Amino acid sequence: MATAREVEAESTRSERDPPQHIAERTGEFADLIIKLCLSLPNNVAGWEIGKQLVRAGMSVGANVEEAQAGESTADFLHKMRIARKECREARYFLTRIANAELVSRERLAEILDEADQLVRILTAIIRNTARNRSSPES
Repeated sequence: MATAREVEAESTRSERDPPQHIAERTGEFADLIIKLCLSLPNNVAGWEIGKQLVRAGMSVGANVEEAQAGESTADFLHKMRIARKECREARYFLTRIANAELVSRERLAEILDEADQLVRILTAIIRNTARNRSSPES
């Protein structure tokens, strides 16, 4: 889990140099999602929510990876925005799982916290990249 100082440091890096560990964190997030979905109930609710959650949760890391290989700053920003959108979607499904009590809130607490942190980190990367893009070169 990142501290406020780490998030601030991440948000001040150059636009084409996102924090190296964001790819690792989003990969670990996908792993947590997969493990969680394997423990969902074997019923219609578990299957449908699981399918949606796996797609959204794994898409976060895939889009971060694509962003790092972006062909331009605009491409980088586009992929990072998609990653943030998918992370918010994953957080939505995690909340539905918690509210429906398909999995204990205790088990979901860590992954929900990580989803919140990832949204904040991705937002900071996007905001700072866009700001650096519009600033005149020094």
